[in-house]
Amino acid sequence: MMTAEEIMTRDVVTINGSATVADAVKLMKDKGLRALVVNRRSDRDPYGIVSETDIVYKVAAYGKDPKEIRVYQIMTKPCVVVNPELGVEYVARLFANTRIRRAPVIKGNLLGIISVSDILRKSDFVEKPKRLFIEDKIEVAREEARKICDQQGSTSAACAAAWDVVEELQATAADQRRNKENKTTLNDYCDDHPDALECRIYED
Repeated sequence: MMTAEEIMTRDVVTINGSATVADAVKLMKDKGLRALVVNRRSDRDPYGIVSETDIVYKVAAYGKDPKEIRVYQIMTKPCVVVNPELGVEYVARLFANTRIRRAPVIKGNLLGIISVSDILRKSDFVEKPKRLFIEDKIEVAREEARKICDQQGSTSAACAAAWDVVEELQATAADQRRNKENKTTLNDYCDDHPDALECRIYED
């Protein structure tokens, strides 16, 4: 599995929160970017991010003067961040669950930025798809169930159905664990060598 560090963009363009939105727009245009990481004010301060969507939705849409609005007034802070060692599949899931398109890659300091475009263009998920473990599927189902129940109510049919999916996955996981515990060394050998004489005798 490729990691965030392997496909991230290392040359990160940053801006101070005190800069004007007009400054941010100019920097985005000059560098051909859709977002800028907002610098921390101190080592304890979290990073922020300002995107073209923030500017369009929060400034242009209301006729505000971008030369008077500051970046800190429209940025997202703290923003979602990614550990450089996180697998690409998990980054993709994080983006899907949080509905974001990019995030700073941080481990102590800012190392880079990763986007959906990086995942699409640089990762090997097409050549080497990584199947999620059953535990991962359970966690994804839990997150989806919580979201559905929040949106449609805890007594809705959709909420009940979503939690049924979670329970079904949990039952599958328990069954897999039991089968694994009952499996012998010969079973493992036969899985790898199904045509071996020992395995044919065993099956009879």
